[in-house]
Amino acid sequence: MSFDEAIFSAAMLSVLVTMALALARAMMGPTVYDRILALNMFGTKTVLLIAVAGFLAGRPDFLDLALVYALINFIGVIAVMKFSEAGRLTDAEEEP
Repeated sequence: MSFDEAIFSAAMLSVLVTMALALARAMMGPTVYDRILALNMFGTKTVLLIAVAGFLAGRPDFLDLALVYALINFIGVIAVMKFSEAGRLTDAEEEP
């Protein structure tokens, strides 16, 4: 194992530890906003993990996957925040 591989393996381990801490925060709460923020952080760390794994595997196309995952994470967090604020995802009024 070369020095670079050891550094990136340590980086992956560090990212996995922070992902575990984010999941712990998501489970503990105490508010719904703390849980949403923790899940957003978990998604961001997942993007970083995919990028580092792609570098270690010598597959730069993993960066495309990481970018798509980042966009899905962003849209998902916005949708969950809107749903938690308003109780629905659309602005349309309900018809009787």
